[in-house]
Amino acid sequence: MDSLISTQSLADMLGADDLVVLDATKHLPAAGRDGRSEFADAHIPSARFFDLAQLVDENSAVPQAHPRPQQLAAVLGDCGVTPSSNIVLYDDSAVKTSARAWFLLRAHGFENAAIIDGGLGKWRAEGRDLESGAPVTNAAEPIALSQPNRFRYKADMLANIDSAAAQVLDARDAERFSGSVEDNVHDMQSGHIPNSCNLHFAKLFAADGTYRPCEELRAMFENAGITADRPIITSCGSGVTASVLLFALHLTGREDTALYDGSWLEWGSDPDTPKAVTG
Repeated sequence: MDSLISTQSLADMLGADDLVVLDATKHLPAAGRDGRSEFADAHIPSARFFDLAQLVDENSAVPQAHPRPQQLAAVLGDCGVTPSSNIVLYDDSAVKTSARAWFLLRAHGFENAAIIDGGLGKWRAEGRDLESGAPVTNAAEPIALSQPNRFRYKADMLANIDSAAAQVLDARDAERFSGSVEDNVHDMQSGHIPNSCNLHFAKLFAADGTYRPCEELRAMFENAGITADRPIITSCGSGVTASVLLFALHLTGREDTALYDGSWLEWGSDPDTPKAVTG
């Protein structure tokens, strides 16, 4: 199964025994929307709700930290996922949260996962069937997941400022990246990690919410200053839209990538971390 599939491909797959469709919608607080209640109102047939709000390691000092393998395995088990399942993810969020779900799965060793190109918005615009209510799900035993190795932490990012071993690519909009406006998403000082590049995640999508062709994505990364000679660490506000960059990089064939899990929410709130501004 390809990592990015069309709405038609999913429609053709519905009913397959090994298919698990997961709605990974999570909204920013300012949106005033609730993904779980929206799922109850309308979702793709047979989909289950994949609650990203549960998938935070509350024992970590990192804000919005990625879940422990046991946490992720338990949520997947509740959704009926087995080692042989093919997972198809979608969302209806402005911040494209299915990419966060996809990266969590990949980082923990589960690779049979894809994202619906265009998400629920495209599915709905095409007049395809929707269901409401809570689906009947047969829970499965938690699957074995590996310890993730594609996350980076504040100490790694501090060391990287001097070593420049990896390129850092920030997914936030240019104004917050530059420091020219206050960060009204997280209500804090804006700016960026020194020596970072910037590519706003929203630019990766066409008007219908589908990812731009790979050739365009490659050009956008190149124009942002990303080269082929060093690995890439992505960052954003809290680790969500940085995952969109990771998925798009994957589409272009780049796997030498990692996520700074704390992102600006951690970096910007620490008075001792160096911060750069360009505006």
